[in-house]
Amino acid sequence: MYGIFMECWVTFKLYGGNGFLLALFVASLIYLLIMEKELYKKLVIAIAPFIILIGFFIPVTKIVFVAVFEDGADTYYRILWMIQMGVIIAYAACKLIERHKRIGLVITAIVVMLSGSLVYNNQYVSKAENLYHIPQSVIDVVDAIAPLEGESRVRAVFPSEMVHFVRQYNTNILMPYGRDMISSQWSYYNAVHEEMEREGSVDAEALVTATREAKCRYIILSEDRVVDGNLIEEGLVLVDTIDGYLIYEDPEVE
Repeated sequence: MYGIFMECWVTFKLYGGNGFLLALFVASLIYLLIMEKELYKKLVIAIAPFIILIGFFIPVTKIVFVAVFEDGADTYYRILWMIQMGVIIAYAACKLIERHKRIGLVITAIVVMLSGSLVYNNQYVSKAENLYHIPQSVIDVVDAIAPLEGESRVRAVFPSEMVHFVRQYNTNILMPYGRDMISSQWSYYNAVHEEMEREGSVDAEALVTATREAKCRYIILSEDRVVDGNLIEEGLVLVDTIDGYLIYEDPEVE
């Protein structure tokens, strides 16, 4: 049981990133449990999240979760999605400022300044190119392969820089793996991902073998990506080149 508890603890720490958010959340939760006087608000904003958090760390909860769900060991962290950490922290800050205006403002300002790096410096954040706030290249490529109304959804594999955005724009495009595969904190194995992100160059034969097993109708590669072999000789058809990306279709995949 202790080992399972420690697994839950590690999952909790990974969920919180650099740890500052978790410390702030716990402090806010304790503050609201003590200071919130209106019962119905306390139930929603403090007591319920506290019960969920306690339940998350109970080993029996994880044992049951893993037993019920096929991929439960990898998705147990999603229980934490039921806890609205951002809302709790913001509400606690408002309560603090309401009761102690000057001290609350000073503490809130300090927390904001120390809370981490500027989110706009993240590698996945860039100046909006369109109303969807995703790279225009993703929109152009997805529009080129998207099924028409009434047609079945298609499966395609994209370069890692596109994976985050594809299904934000069009859910009729399926992928053999999602953004969890390209996150450094996870260690899943996926044959298509291994071939797409192979260091140096892409092995054309191995990639096509993997994508056919995964039923991928399209393969999208950057024009700059070095390919060892020839995808056309492997039976694929180059249907278009858009915004620096090559779109290959596999006639053998329905």
